[in-house]
Amino acid sequence: MKIYTLHKKQNLPISVDTAWKFLSSPKNLKTITPDYMGFNIVSEADRPMFAGQIIQYIVTPILGLKTKWVTEITHVKDKEYFVDEQRFGPYVLWHHKHFIKEIEGGVEMEDIIDYKLPMGILGQIMHPILVKPKLEEIFNYRTTKLEELFGKY
Repeated sequence: MKIYTLHKKQNLPISVDTAWKFLSSPKNLKTITPDYMGFNIVSEADRPMFAGQIIQYIVTPILGLKTKWVTEITHVKDKEYFVDEQRFGPYVLWHHKHFIKEIEGGVEMEDIIDYKLPMGILGQIMHPILVKPKLEEIFNYRTTKLEELFGKY
């Protein structure tokens, strides 16, 4: 069983309050996701994040194939971190930790995603060819979009 990890950090020149307000609002996920992914939240985007919250999305990650993705917010510590876990979707495992901490002149945002692909050895073969590059592209887009919204650190 191969579990992969994607680890990203980004510093922004904003307060913890501003970062938390933006990142903990499910509706803002669409803003920081590439348009080509056809990202649409189906439910639970209209309320503040809470542990136990189930959020349903429709995404089109590759080849125009629409996929339903259901995540649960499993842990929330106000202005410090939250965790979302896939309950239904394209991965066998998706566990995404979002950390926010104050640093001099702004905040450091850290994402740690542990994930497992379906289809056994075929999934492992596809990881370096398709999945890893696509995740890198999505998170690079997120970095750029957050800098556009809040400025460079």
